Amino acid sequence: MSDLPTSLEETIDQAIASTKVAIEDGITRLQVEMVIPELKQQPIAERFLSLFQDLGLQFKVYFPDAGAAALAKRDWNNPDFTIRGINEIQATVEPDDEAFLIVNPSSVEVEEVEKLCNDAQDRPVILLNPTLEDVSIVGIGYAARQIRERFLSTLTSAYYYRPMPEAAVLRRHPQGWQVWQEVDDRYELKGELPERPSSEALDMMLYGDTQNSDGPKPKKSLLGEVQKFLKALSQ
Repeated sequence: MSDLPTSLEETIDQAIASTKVAIEDGITRLQVEMVIPELKQQPIAERFLSLFQDLGLQFKVYFPDAGAAALAKRDWNNPDFTIRGINEIQATVEPDDEAFLIVNPSSVEVEEVEKLCNDAQDRPVILLNPTLEDVSIVGIGYAARQIRERFLSTLTSAYYYRPMPEAAVLRRHPQGWQVWQEVDDRYELKGELPERPSSEALDMMLYGDTQNSDGPKPKKSLLGEVQKFLKALSQ
């Protein structure tokens, strides 16, 4: 029996629990990543609201733009907390703000996100499923890349889950980065690392030199079916 989630509900529950522990540990710039194709971000963000309520924190929620914020406000029945686009002029930190949730920010919004994090000082800011590293979204020059890399280095991963064929990477604060592999229809922990493994490290950890040998190739795994299941749930 592994710690790997087997449904989207369980994935979100793990992410919320790990983020809560990280905040209680005093970490203020947090990243939560569920690397699952075609996730709908708004329902996940709505589930995350319980985290702030459990911690008794007054919070604001930011989306990448005013349109997405307006849609969430409508779907959430005009709640009494602030929901705005990160690039709106009103997207400022006020004295009574205690925490912030930024939903699915991309590399386009990195400067606004960094400014909000700086203005928040020691108050928790959670980046939920950010795509700040996706340079394909926008043409980005050297100076902008430097800004982005500097900002990314200030973030702590509270939760990371990436299902793949035959394997998965899981990080639940305060644990390390775990690499799991399917072996005979169950999942075994191949190792735990202090930092997120690169693609090369993953390949070596999971398959060693078999990629370049005539040995058996990795077969289709049940974890791939779990990924399809999670994708279907997110529709």
